[in-house]
Amino acid sequence: MNLTTHQPPIDVPGRIETRGIDHIEESERHGRPRELFWVWLSANITYLYFVLGGTMILLGLSLWQALAVVVAGNLFWLGVGALAVTGPVAGAPGVVITRAMFGVRGNRVLSAGVGWVIAVAFEGVNLAIGSLAGFALAGQLGLTASVPVKAVIVAVVAAATFGLSVYGHATIARFSPVLSGLLAVCMVVLGVFVLGRADPGYQPAEPLHGTALIATAGAGLTIIASIPLSWATGADYSRYLPRDVSPARVLGWTALGGFLPAVVIAALGVLAGTRIDMTEPQTAIAALVPGWFYPLFLAVVVLGSITNNVLTAYSSGFCLQALGVRASRAWTVLIDAAVGGAIAVYALLAANFLDTLNGVLEFTVTFLGPSMAIYVVDILVRRNRYHPAELHDESRGGPFWYDGGVNLAGLAAMITGTVAGTLCVTTTQWSGPVATALGGLDLAWLAGPLVGGLTYLLAGRRYR
Repeated sequence: MNLTTHQPPIDVPGRIETRGIDHIEESERHGRPRELFWVWLSANITYLYFVLGGTMILLGLSLWQALAVVVAGNLFWLGVGALAVTGPVAGAPGVVITRAMFGVRGNRVLSAGVGWVIAVAFEGVNLAIGSLAGFALAGQLGLTASVPVKAVIVAVVAAATFGLSVYGHATIARFSPVLSGLLAVCMVVLGVFVLGRADPGYQPAEPLHGTALIATAGAGLTIIASIPLSWATGADYSRYLPRDVSPARVLGWTALGGFLPAVVIAALGVLAGTRIDMTEPQTAIAALVPGWFYPLFLAVVVLGSITNNVLTAYSSGFCLQALGVRASRAWTVLIDAAVGGAIAVYALLAANFLDTLNGVLEFTVTFLGPSMAIYVVDILVRRNRYHPAELHDESRGGPFWYDGGVNLAGLAAMITGTVAGTLCVTTTQWSGPVATALGGLDLAWLAGPLVGGLTYLLAGRRYR
């Protein structure tokens, strides 16, 4: 595979995409908004949602309380859809468009820097989840999960993930409907087995009431919302669409592609949690499905972790380019593969992987929420008018240079929003003073975006 190829920058399946964070010309635009549905669907038919759904039961919620939290937390997919409408207008990935919010220099820290850290962290988590399922699958096939076997499994899952990301947008879009169909069929079969064994009247041994219920539901909302909030990359996959496509359709197909699988699969995790111990779901699920299906389930977990990671790795490469790394998009993806792989190895060695995962997801909301809110507010106040030449002008005195390269309004909004979220968050490692005063009620998912968005709306007037 030649990563330094000088082929024309045409978005063709099976050819390594040569476009990075540069502007996509009108002559290279193609496709329809509904194609976004398949891209997001394939990326979100993932076992992670099954785990998080089961986590709602582990928190102590009843069946219907857990399902309500799953639906409410995933409404943040509307925010991801809103961000996607900027792609066709700007012809650029989100990490370039955010220069309008944070300034040329500020963007390198507040968008590209933070975005890259979050992306590689999720790459590591997904790679670890896929590898764990791969270890179990090896056992089902009669292989001893020795250290060499585990190393091969991790390497194969990583190669499949990052190899597809290297090829880029057109190849991802071509394979997405096929992968979506394959994963969806397996999930439907799983759903039949889970529904047949679930307890529709499930209640925890000690039902939650009053402030305890509100606090637990708030923590659950923060965990569920962390996934759509982490996808501040909606424009990355819509930037090849023609400039004149319907923004409403871009928003709708993007949001639906993420919301639908997230809710359905998490709901299956909730239902499974009424019968099995979801602290080790990849092995406990064997009690709910026939013996012949269990290996297929494990294979679906592996494949789902790959499809989710494909989009994450694709966007994280843009973050490195926006940070100033002088390398092609394909090479930046490979850099991310090395870092994400190292994180996966650490996650696999962690004693309490699920607790660690929940703690990380809960805390990321403190800054991901304000970041998405700032982006949405900027779209509204600018009426989605972004000019490619201005976005790519990094010179001093350029339209987005602002004060020394920093949009002070965006900086203030991120700081105040993150502080508000931190004060209101409750995790296993930290409980903010506001959350503590409210009896452990976690409002980070609401406080951060609200404070950050309002701060940017008010403070940003002088910059527009």
